[in-house]
Amino acid sequence: MNVERNVEQHYTQGALADTILDALRRMGKDPDRLTAADLTPVDEFHIGGRQATIDFAEEMGIRPGMRLLDIGSGLGGAARYFAGERGCTVAGMDLTEEYVRVANDLARRTGLDGSVSYRQGSALDLPFEAASFDGAYMLHVGMNIEDKARVFAEVRRVLQPSGLFGIYDVMRTGDGELAFPVPWAATAATSFLQSPAAYRHLLEVAGFIILKERRRREFAIEFFQQMRARIRQAGGPPPLGLHLLMGASSAEKVANMVDSLERGLIAPTEIVCQAV
Repeated sequence: MNVERNVEQHYTQGALADTILDALRRMGKDPDRLTAADLTPVDEFHIGGRQATIDFAEEMGIRPGMRLLDIGSGLGGAARYFAGERGCTVAGMDLTEEYVRVANDLARRTGLDGSVSYRQGSALDLPFEAASFDGAYMLHVGMNIEDKARVFAEVRRVLQPSGLFGIYDVMRTGDGELAFPVPWAATAATSFLQSPAAYRHLLEVAGFIILKERRRREFAIEFFQQMRARIRQAGGPPPLGLHLLMGASSAEKVANMVDSLERGLIAPTEIVCQAV
């Protein structure tokens, strides 16, 4: 699909693996002896980073031994957290081939390749058998997907009965025009924000019951305030950070997103539901 090709091109950097490894070396890290914690500044491409992942795990009720599907797994940081810290087995899937390649390499370098794996694929046609997973999640993924109904139907198909599905997406919470670029899209052509109410409706149609919903606008605003303060104090961004994923326009992307966040147009929102 043209939209999916454009989304993949948006996230593809071309030399991301070398860029990350070079940054790690500048920080005094040995790329062949990495821990998952060494990668947290760069491998969780969603608002709030690792703390948001920890909070999301608690909200979703992740338990040891669960087999999880990470839809839009990016560089794999969340999956490695769920495997290494929560005792789960995680299959990650992402549209962007470069992300999948880097994620598998980082899993190997952190010694977690026995409990996490990543493959390229589309959320519209999940390459897994029915009832394969105890739980599934997507972290800042739905903004790039227009046909959310089809995604949610696919997630329901691959989940076992009573399986959990958690979403942490940027959602539309107010009227007004968004400025582009933003971290997930260069233009409106690949940005498909919807309201929490729309998510709830589509999830229910797909065969889920809603268990929890939480908007994280205040958390997000505080996160960006703290990030700006650290950058000012350091005199610039750190060697390793999400700016490596966003490229030369990273500052503009973040500024536009924060502006929409502060104006109440958007808010990162969690929804936890269960297959029926």
